Amino acid sequence: MTDRREDAKHRQLDEVRVDPANTELTTQQGVRVGHDDDSLSAGARGPTLLEDFHTREKITHFDHERIPERVVHARGAGAYGYFEAYDDSLSRYTTAEFLTSGERIPVFVRFSTVAGSRGSADTVRDVRGFATKFYTRQGNYDLVGNNMPVFFIQDGIKFPDFVHAVKPEPHNEIPQAQSAHDTLWDFVGQQPETMHMMLWLMSDRAIPRSYRMMQGFGVHTFRLVNGEGKGTFVKFHWKPVAGSHSLVWDEAQKIAGKDPDFNRRDLWDSIEAGRYPEWELGVQLVDESAEHDFGYDLLDATKIIPEEDVPVLPVGRLVLDRNPENFFAETEQIAFHTANVVPGIDFTNDPLLQARNFSYLDTQLIRLGGPNFSQLPVNRPIARVATNQRDGYGQQDIHQGHTSYFRNTLGGGCPALADSGAFHNYTEAVSGKKIRERSESFQDHYSQATLFWNSMSDVEREHIVAAFRFELGKVEAHPVRETVVGHLNQVDHDLAVRVAAGVGVTEPPAGPPNHGRRSAALSQLNQPNLTPHGRKVAILAADGVDAVGVQRLVSALDAAEVDVEVLAPADGTLRPGSDGEPVKVDKQLNTMASVLYDAVVVPCGPDSARTLEQDGYAVHFVAEAYKHAKPVAAFGSGRDVLRRAGVQEQLAEGTETEFSQGVVTTGASAGDLPEEFGASLLAALADHRAWERRTDSVPA
Repeated sequence: MTDRREDAKHRQLDEVRVDPANTELTTQQGVRVGHDDDSLSAGARGPTLLEDFHTREKITHFDHERIPERVVHARGAGAYGYFEAYDDSLSRYTTAEFLTSGERIPVFVRFSTVAGSRGSADTVRDVRGFATKFYTRQGNYDLVGNNMPVFFIQDGIKFPDFVHAVKPEPHNEIPQAQSAHDTLWDFVGQQPETMHMMLWLMSDRAIPRSYRMMQGFGVHTFRLVNGEGKGTFVKFHWKPVAGSHSLVWDEAQKIAGKDPDFNRRDLWDSIEAGRYPEWELGVQLVDESAEHDFGYDLLDATKIIPEEDVPVLPVGRLVLDRNPENFFAETEQIAFHTANVVPGIDFTNDPLLQARNFSYLDTQLIRLGGPNFSQLPVNRPIARVATNQRDGYGQQDIHQGHTSYFRNTLGGGCPALADSGAFHNYTEAVSGKKIRERSESFQDHYSQATLFWNSMSDVEREHIVAAFRFELGKVEAHPVRETVVGHLNQVDHDLAVRVAAGVGVTEPPAGPPNHGRRSAALSQLNQPNLTPHGRKVAILAADGVDAVGVQRLVSALDAAEVDVEVLAPADGTLRPGSDGEPVKVDKQLNTMASVLYDAVVVPCGPDSARTLEQDGYAVHFVAEAYKHAKPVAAFGSGRDVLRRAGVQEQLAEGTETEFSQGVVTTGASAGDLPEEFGASLLAALADHRAWERRTDSVPA
């Protein structure tokens, strides 16, 4: 475990922490307050007096506490941590020290949804932001990405239009945080460049199980620059060590009601438990001489470089090990900017990236009240800052001397130009006429959408079809449905036919032939499931439970860094069936739901099992987990509850462990729980779901 104050950023934050412990209440001017329940008035029932400076100060500050929320990415959660490069292998490509030094670099990462407001739910169908601020000795570097490697549009001039279309409709401010409405799909129908991104958005990637189990991408093609000024194109990838996993749509909708803070709570709780989320940073490198060798344009943000064409080279790891201490001061006030780069990283002529480089700075000026937002503690670099910029709202530095211009002699020429380590823009020859025109190399809007569709497993295809049916089924304008199905027909005829059948659109005639190409890296179900680390398991129990068996199971799961909660019909403790200590109840059963867990276990204990069999909520809990293809387990008499819930797989009759289609059972009881039971449950958790028993398939 890392020292909570080991890095320069947190030593810096120590200087601004305000701890209210063992202090007396004061005004903002430091005057101690002896009464804080009543305003100053003329008599006990008389008018409040204007001279009551304490009341006026409290109310005035309260009236000004809110700042504008982000137009997009308003709903977020974040954490501190560190990044460390594996070695100096990138030094031949870049002078960015954090990518080559191997030192631990402090970071802050903010995850977010895109479309919804701050009060929306975590589990809506949406893109997720994955923004990382690296506090390096060369200055702050921001990698402002998403959990999808492409975007909806190719040129930033369309970004206001896209956001206006996906936001709630202006006449009634409905729907909140949803893309399933007319204006978004009307925009999509008129902009075929959105097709690749819409396949990603309709896939399981849009409803991640956890921020910890979510890939991240820099989206754009950036440029690494070495000490000789040579450039190399680069795309950035974050790959979660816990694997890439998603919810199913029925879960996502129910979680939005059961726990709208599901993803932010999961991130917070995992860090507090010392089970730190971790990602590996990888890069795809392309020599500038090969820029035009791919059949698509590297500057087009609606395209990927398939990993089969350019493998992802692992270069370092990111670990989040520290929660913020104040959400507003840190997570809400952190300001990211795509143009925050350090020596060794530069931009390309990607027209969407160029617009972002303008927009982010412009946005922070209005959100954070002026040009000094970089002085806020969470944004302040650990690198020394010396500028000739002065004054403005929120100025926190006390500048000394009487020169604030370059060049000067009165200040000894300071701050002086750097002799070494300065940022140098990449030298690139640029020529051309001033025109408003898209390059012909940006005109292929369907082939990579087809690549994505071809690369999906049958399960993932079923989910994509169901998502298109759900979304277009909410669109009231029938011509918009028809237009979108027409675009899908350009992607894949079978996809279009299956969607059309569900949304009342005439089956389209055969479109262009499918090119048949695939990329294994695009399917989440092709990714290795290496660990059950960080999964959450519910144990359903009541009085008379096999306490020894529960303890053995909890110990085995905890050793594998799996979170376990005991749920019972009432809070408190449970009477053991025979041996063992009373079992502590973590949560009351009817305050939770199966959708909040990755698996459910029903332990032995005849009295406990009989109570749960008669509890409709408990039976539904098991049945719903089974419906969602989650691991379901029971031992001893706990198997009766599975039968009552309609679990169909073979249930073990003897003391042997049976593991079939994600259902793990054994006849063992009274503390004789075999090791194979725990091992089989952990294997099922690592697999995430037993898709072979899915019940939410869409007909072909």
